[in-house]
Amino acid sequence: MRRSPPTHIRLWVWVMLVIFMGLACLAETGCSSKTPKYPEEHARIQRVIQAIKTLETAYVNKDVLAFHELLLPLEQLEILESEALKDFDTFSTIELDFILNRIVIDGDRISAFMSWQGTWQRLTPKSSESARGHGVLLWSGNQVILLRGVEGDLPFGLASHLNRSS
Repeated sequence: MRRSPPTHIRLWVWVMLVIFMGLACLAETGCSSKTPKYPEEHARIQRVIQAIKTLETAYVNKDVLAFHELLLPLEQLEILESEALKDFDTFSTIELDFILNRIVIDGDRISAFMSWQGTWQRLTPKSSESARGHGVLLWSGNQVILLRGVEGDLPFGLASHLNRSS
């Protein structure tokens, strides 16, 4: 015949369980209110992330003005912009996802290492192109973040790329 433990032991186990759960909840909520160690750098990284999202949205929405406003007035970026305009004319819809892998800040120079994938739909319903790649968006600035260059395989200019390969 099995005997149940005395009442005072069961009460003690319940009290310990409640105390343990309370400490676990306190520890979890205590960590969530942690402020960034370097708030200025954190704010700058947030501005870079916002600039990347704005670039992606401007390209997908074919917003020429918003796309243009993110670029520094450099020859390389004028070519990039003209390639993007060809994409806007060639494709009826653009779906694009940027995946930010890493941001490196070295003074005024910011490098955002990206992966991307997308689908470009032509005017004819059954004609679409899918592509993916990796590249680096080179940004500059502190308060105002502007694109100063690109490296690698980025989605801008897919229409020209497809014309060259066919």
